[in-house]
Amino acid sequence: MSTMVRDTGTVFVRALRTSLRNPAWLVISLMQPVLYIVLFGPLLEPIAGQLGGANAYQVFVPGILVQLGLFGSAFVGFSLIAEYRAGVIESQRVSPAPRAALLLGRVLRDVLVLAVQGVVLVLVAVPFGLDASVGGVVLTILLVAVLGGSLAAVSYALALTLKSEDAFAPLLNTVLFPVVLLSGILLPMTLAPGWLQAVSDVVPFSHIVDGARSLFAGDFGAPDVGWGALFTVLLAGLGAWYGTSQFRKESG
Repeated sequence: MSTMVRDTGTVFVRALRTSLRNPAWLVISLMQPVLYIVLFGPLLEPIAGQLGGANAYQVFVPGILVQLGLFGSAFVGFSLIAEYRAGVIESQRVSPAPRAALLLGRVLRDVLVLAVQGVVLVLVAVPFGLDASVGGVVLTILLVAVLGGSLAAVSYALALTLKSEDAFAPLLNTVLFPVVLLSGILLPMTLAPGWLQAVSDVVPFSHIVDGARSLFAGDFGAPDVGWGALFTVLLAGLGAWYGTSQFRKESG
C-alpha cells in the first residue's frame, strides 16, 4: 500500500508539472463553458419560470458544470497518446510501479484541475445573478470531480487501445454530442416532448444533471440527488475497473 501511494504521488506530481508548464489547454478547456455563461445564460433569464427555477443560472450553471466534467475529462486521452509516441509509457511499463498507480496519478491530476475550473466557473456566474446554496455548490463540484475522474480513466484506457488521434477524436465526438443533447445540460428535459424525455431517462448523465440542479437549489433530500450520486459512483467504479484493466493489459 505504501508503494502504491508513493508511486501514485510521483505520477500525480509529474502530470501536474506537465500541465503547469503548458497551461494554455487548461484555459482553452474552460473558455467554452465561460462563454456559455456570459453569452447564452442571459437569454434564459426571461424564461426562468419555465425552466423550473426562480433563477435561470441556478438551473443553467449545474448543467454547464457537468458539461465541463464531460469534455474536460473525455479529451485527456490525447495527452496519453502523445506520451505513448514519445516513449514515456514504454519507460513506465518497465518500472516496478503498480499499473493502477500509473492511471490513478494522472486521474487525480485531472480531478484537481476540474475542481479548480469548476470553482472559477461558479465565480464567473455569480456577477450574472447566480443564487445557489453554498453547500449545494460544493457538493456539485465534488460530484462533477468524481464524474470527471471516471471519464478520465475511460479516456486514458481508450487512448491506450486506439493509440491514434485520428480514431480517438471521431469516437469522442460521436459519443459526447448525443450525450450532451440528451442529458438536459443546456435546457431541462422537462421542456422536451414525452418521447425525448423517455430516451433521456436511460442516459445516466441526465440524472446527474438533475441531481446537481437540486443541490444548487438546496433541496438535498430530493430523489434526483440520490440517483445522481448513485450513477456517479457506478460510473466511477466502472471507469476505475476499465482503466486499470487496460493499463495492465497493455503492460502484459
